[in-house]
Amino acid sequence: MRKKVIAGNWKMYKTQIEASEFLQGFMPHLEDTPPDREIILCVPYTDLFAMSQNLHGSSIRLGAQNIHWETVGAYTGEISAPMLTELGVRYVIVGHSERRQYFGETDETVNMRIKAAQNAGLTPILCVGETKQQRDMDETESIVYEQLQRGLMDVDQTNLIIAYEPIWAIGTGDTCAAKEANQVIGLIRGQLKNPDVPIQYGGSVKPDNVDEIMTQPEIDGALVGGASLQPNSFARIVNYQN
Repeated sequence: MRKKVIAGNWKMYKTQIEASEFLQGFMPHLEDTPPDREIILCVPYTDLFAMSQNLHGSSIRLGAQNIHWETVGAYTGEISAPMLTELGVRYVIVGHSERRQYFGETDETVNMRIKAAQNAGLTPILCVGETKQQRDMDETESIVYEQLQRGLMDVDQTNLIIAYEPIWAIGTGDTCAAKEANQVIGLIRGQLKNPDVPIQYGGSVKPDNVDEIMTQPEIDGALVGGASLQPNSFARIVNYQN
């Protein structure tokens, strides 16, 4: 059975003090959260140590936002798998569209990062998705298939999460229609060797649309950006209603 995974991507937000304040407001909302829902917070590197301590013994898993493919080396500004696992990190986002757009990430480097994560026992969250121009040209399937083919080369699909994030919906407030997202995620599943890989939807997920999104049979969770920054809004998403 595919597990339900709700992950918050804080991007470049929150100091350690702000992260601690978030947890104080967020944790009380989890008392009635169904135990089969995996909750992940993917936080900035500077928050990882404090979050690791604060989350110890809780139901929330700790995630990072990127990982380098080498364990050590002269890679200024990067972070390695041993550095993450030492802090209790369990998950790591790989190939987010912002990394691809602003920092030159390619399908090939995504593939190397995924394998580095898996070799260290981390679970990668692979992000795939198309731009608005590509969608308007009916290239969604071909773009996503190419990202999957190259990104998942020689990857262990028993330790993997995929997030379908249409780039045109990220941070724009323009959410992909739930049925359209479900269709694309179904196509993604059809390309996998392991049909039980959890596949999330990401892109302007909010408290007022999460219930509809999560009713779709192919969607196994959400990768949440802006709405994960506020305790109440992220709690409502985590506690979505079936």
